[in-house]
Amino acid sequence: MSLLLPILARRLSAAACLCLTALAAPAEVRGLVIGVSDYEYLDADLRGPANDVGLVSSMLLARGATPASLTILAAPDVRLAEGLTVAEAPRRAAILAALDRLAAEVTAEDTVVFYFSGHGSQMPDASGDEAGGYDEILLPSDAKNWKGAIGGVENALIDDELALKMQAILDTGAELVAILDACHSATGFRALNDPAVSAARYIDPAALGVPGAVAGDSEPGRIAPPLEGRFVFLYSSQSDQRSFEYPLGDPADPHSWYGDFTRALMPVLGGAPGLSWSQALMAAVDGMAKDGPAAQTPDAEGPLLEEAVFGAAAPPAPVWPTEGATLRAGLLNGIAAGAEVAVHADAAAKGDPVLAEVTEAKAASATLARTPGLPASGYAKLHRPALPAPLRLGAPAMAEGARPGDLPALLEELTAGLDGITPAGDGAPDLVPVFTGTTLALAGRDGVLDGLGAGSSPRLAPDAGRPEMAAFLDRAVRTHRLRRALAAAEGGGQAAFALPGTALKVGLTHVDVPGGDAACGTPGAETTVAGEARASACDQLWLSVANNSKTARDITVLYIDRDFGVTAIYPDAALSNRLTFGETEEIGVLITNRAEVPGQEELVVLSAPAAQGAPRTVLTALADPVQMRDLREGAPDMPALEQWLFAAADPEIRMRNFSFRGALPALEVTRFRITLVPTGTR
Repeated sequence: MSLLLPILARRLSAAACLCLTALAAPAEVRGLVIGVSDYEYLDADLRGPANDVGLVSSMLLARGATPASLTILAAPDVRLAEGLTVAEAPRRAAILAALDRLAAEVTAEDTVVFYFSGHGSQMPDASGDEAGGYDEILLPSDAKNWKGAIGGVENALIDDELALKMQAILDTGAELVAILDACHSATGFRALNDPAVSAARYIDPAALGVPGAVAGDSEPGRIAPPLEGRFVFLYSSQSDQRSFEYPLGDPADPHSWYGDFTRALMPVLGGAPGLSWSQALMAAVDGMAKDGPAAQTPDAEGPLLEEAVFGAAAPPAPVWPTEGATLRAGLLNGIAAGAEVAVHADAAAKGDPVLAEVTEAKAASATLARTPGLPASGYAKLHRPALPAPLRLGAPAMAEGARPGDLPALLEELTAGLDGITPAGDGAPDLVPVFTGTTLALAGRDGVLDGLGAGSSPRLAPDAGRPEMAAFLDRAVRTHRLRRALAAAEGGGQAAFALPGTALKVGLTHVDVPGGDAACGTPGAETTVAGEARASACDQLWLSVANNSKTARDITVLYIDRDFGVTAIYPDAALSNRLTFGETEEIGVLITNRAEVPGQEELVVLSAPAAQGAPRTVLTALADPVQMRDLREGAPDMPALEQWLFAAADPEIRMRNFSFRGALPALEVTRFRITLVPTGTR
């Protein structure tokens, strides 16, 4: 708190002086948006930053910025909202000059947003302030390799010098928000990713010619002191993780690529009202986990973390415009091929709509089936989400030292006949099979094997045979469909975010319990969890679910484990799962990890609106494929939401024999990542 006092005093003093001469200038949102997709000297081009800057600048406009208050440094051909232009290329000198201008021009009431999308790396620390012996660096478009004469990577932006520029802005009394979608990870985890379907935003220092140590007689650099002022920094991944970009749709289309963090965070900031930065970060984690456990976990720091996001979010548009068979919304809006939209001739949505199916979806647009009565121009809203696409399995890879025997042939045979699975081909895979040792592991869409440590990727038991592999793949398919189904149903198929403290308040507490599975000790310290919990065997997790809305809610809690198993945690068959206004339910989970193997699991809270006198919505059958199928086939009067979810989560259901039609009620989904760590290593 003491760090804020000098800044606050300066803000009050400046305001008092201004009042003697003229009215204070209105507060502004000033933005420096940097996207580095084309590198002039390095063979390291990216595709996502060119699209990221469009998302970020649109978000800033939605929250109160003006075209005149935004400086965009990017390639000249990036696609931006109307009225925005690129100032110049994102070279080192241009970035530093833009930061200097901000420090000279902003006032104590302004908010400054610094955004960088591009590559990060590391180089030996010359200033002595880095505990790990390396400086983190960002690479502008004119970055080059290591240059011994200067003792650094030429034209790189070093974290120490950026901190000095940031402090100069904070010294004006302005608030500072920095969002970095790049990484500095030096992780040695094996990456199997194909650059055609994913890309890490990291350049190995060795590829830049960085030596292992700085020459001993070089002049030490300046040590940047801790920042003082009102700021919050959001990072796309932890310090030991890599950040990735992925395509939404066709990987061959350069306009389909986005940074995973940017894609998840910008809709939250642009459209969710009344949230804090910590809530926005949790919502981004939620968005990155909807298709499965993400390879990266965002991080944040700063005294503004629990304060409200700057500006005011624009109210979400209830409908999207259409021009004939073209819909001005796509995968970024949760619209996939097979979805059904209701199209009206006017924005007021009067009269009966024309229902049209989406035949093709790109990142920001979609094509509708030619339907009788479709207006030449109109407005559409989602009527029914698409059923999940099959799980896309990448081409198998062989890890060093693998002796898989008959497993590759068995994998090919089983995937050819298994419902709900298809080869990824030239597209982006959901999972990548890797033969390692004498067994099969499944790496995530990033193609990183064992990204959380040895053995952390889901895998078969050694020397497993046909039944075990068939069951393993079937679980993978069902978990994939379940995650996709929940993402589509969330918010009735519209964009929705897990924001704690709204109508349904969901909190998670981690209780540290010493010992192992065989003998657990006395529960110890309790920690409130924000998005991710790191837990060992014997630890306890306690969910607190409180209904603050005037509408009753039906609650279901599922647990998805590291090996694709789904367990129903709540409710018990004998208990009601309906929470009325003001009611709170506490639900406990005990962590077991007998093999002491790291991995990522997920705790999922589902909340459905409940009508007075209507049957309860109980979704525990989503954890049991036999029960789910029996319920779906034997209960034609089942509530629409249950009917759709059970069909969407079942890989044996096809679009042609799925007869349910109609709009879905909103399903509220809150996810918490549970990262398993060996006992004593948390």
